[in-house]
Amino acid sequence: MLARIIALLALAAVAAVAGCGGGGGGGKESTETTAQEVPEGSVALVGGTPILKVALDRFFRLAEAGFAAQGSEFPTVGTPQYEQLKQEAVDLLITRAILETEAEARGITVTDEEVTKRLDEIKKQFYNGDDAKYQEELAQVGLTEDDIRADLRTKVLAEELFEEVTKDVTVADADVRAYYDENKDRFTTPATREVTHILVETKEEADEIYAELESGADFAKLAKERSTDTVSAEEGGRLAARKGELVPEFEKVAFELETGAISEPVETQFGWHVIKALEDVKPEAVTPFEQVEEDTRTQLLGQKRNEVMVEWVADVRAKYAGEVVYATGFEPAPAAATTTTTTTSTP
Repeated sequence: MLARIIALLALAAVAAVAGCGGGGGGGKESTETTAQEVPEGSVALVGGTPILKVALDRFFRLAEAGFAAQGSEFPTVGTPQYEQLKQEAVDLLITRAILETEAEARGITVTDEEVTKRLDEIKKQFYNGDDAKYQEELAQVGLTEDDIRADLRTKVLAEELFEEVTKDVTVADADVRAYYDENKDRFTTPATREVTHILVETKEEADEIYAELESGADFAKLAKERSTDTVSAEEGGRLAARKGELVPEFEKVAFELETGAISEPVETQFGWHVIKALEDVKPEAVTPFEQVEEDTRTQLLGQKRNEVMVEWVADVRAKYAGEVVYATGFEPAPAAATTTTTTTSTP
């Protein structure tokens, strides 16, 4: 599992930084050059750099293991699903090669020490630092230490390239305030109230419980003994009610009851409830701007950096449009070759 995650994370990092999900990534690469110009054992050329078929084979090996881990059947060779997966994989490998070239041009490099540090972090997270278990899994998946280190190097490189390209992106104070003012609902806490309830299947049983409570029975004790809402029953029927998150029949009564009062049986789609209000209603409240300003700025900055990166990658792919040549059988479908994707993920 870990080896597969590491390798796919590296490719996912390329997709995230590139803002593409496969299928051409916005480029209009050349298919006019003859397939014979693509070296044997390669699926494509990017500015003279071969995309080796062994890299594609490894992608498929990992993807197949991923399908199996999820209990899904891997697409059969020749099916539309398989062809789509193949095109996405080739496109990601091409994008990776382009990004590596651009990173080199910008003086961005990843040291062995950085890769080792990232690998150690992953071993610690998944294996408590047990290298033997890690190596055992590598063998099971059919990968080598060099495979994993190469994928991690790609992941770190993609992250550093993202940082470099978007380092000057900022968000103006006025934009942060405007977002807050235009999206007050996102910063509003709904009315809440602490209640307790007992849920049963029939009105007859609910009436019986209500009568017992009116005669002085202990609400929490009855809830633990008889409520079919087993989660709240463990807490004596206690429930933190939030407006807008409850079924209408329950919510209406829960928020209209006088504090300390017990309702007559209330029917909902779940059965019959007897509800008691434990405290006064805490009214809806808007979180002050000052308390959410920095989080909002961070959110908007992330979105803006994504947009800048997507635009940059589209320009880069266009720059290399005439320098990508495909081997026979690995050309993008016509629709994929003219599609521009606008995914906005971050690494």
